[in-house]
Amino acid sequence: MGPVGAPYGGRGADPASFPGTAQAAFPDATATDWERARRLDPAAFGPNDTWQLDFRCYAVRRPGGRVTLVDTGIGPVGSPASGWAPVPGRLPAVLARVGIAPADVETVVLTHLHEDHYGWSVTPEGVPVFPSARYVVQHAEVAALGPTRTARTYVIEPLLRAGQLHEVDGHTVLAGRARPGGGAITLLPTPGHTPGHQSVLVDGGGDRLLLTGDVLVHAVQLATPAVRYLFEADPEAARRSREQLLGEARRTGALLGTAHLNRPFVRPWTPAGHTPPH
Repeated sequence: MGPVGAPYGGRGADPASFPGTAQAAFPDATATDWERARRLDPAAFGPNDTWQLDFRCYAVRRPGGRVTLVDTGIGPVGSPASGWAPVPGRLPAVLARVGIAPADVETVVLTHLHEDHYGWSVTPEGVPVFPSARYVVQHAEVAALGPTRTARTYVIEPLLRAGQLHEVDGHTVLAGRARPGGGAITLLPTPGHTPGHQSVLVDGGGDRLLLTGDVLVHAVQLATPAVRYLFEADPEAARRSREQLLGEARRTGALLGTAHLNRPFVRPWTPAGHTPPH
């Protein structure tokens, strides 16, 4: 990605079958929507209308070897995702394979506080996995948590005790300079899936990568952004965030880095009648 760094995300993702059927998870999707989605991500379609998905994180290596990690996956055995996700996740092994030690990670961006995105942030004993990192989350995401929510007790409180939690409020340039021809990592508020969901723009000064988090969780939402996901906190806000993010990606020619599609990097779907960017 030029002066910003190289993203790692495709190898070692954790595949699984989502509980329930795809149609139940996306109740408004039509036969046409599913047909388009099947062309975009055929591996998502399992037998008996099951939804096959990956659980993926991204590491961005910056000049000097500094690393920003976007999400931390499903975690070890005993993490909150253990009840339904294919734990243990493989994030530590994948990072080691590409030469990234826990101490090399200077920033961990949590797109949101769902258990399949923060699992390797801390150990089940509450020790931060990345000892030198600041963990960056939107203030609105933390503020929406009740005092007994698992995300608060399992990950937010241990990070607060360790002095490693860093809350931001809105659009934030995390690293570099957001300017023409420059390189930067920028946090983009994309609420709806959760109140403080954020996505990450990696701008290498030429190439652009949008790490979507759960703005879209299935190719059916890439094919038809208005399709509602059953577990969105605010479906209308989620739709707006999805449409705006995909529109920006199409306008600028950005590649998408997805958390749950079966390919880590995809181009935004171009609706009929629109000319795709070069």
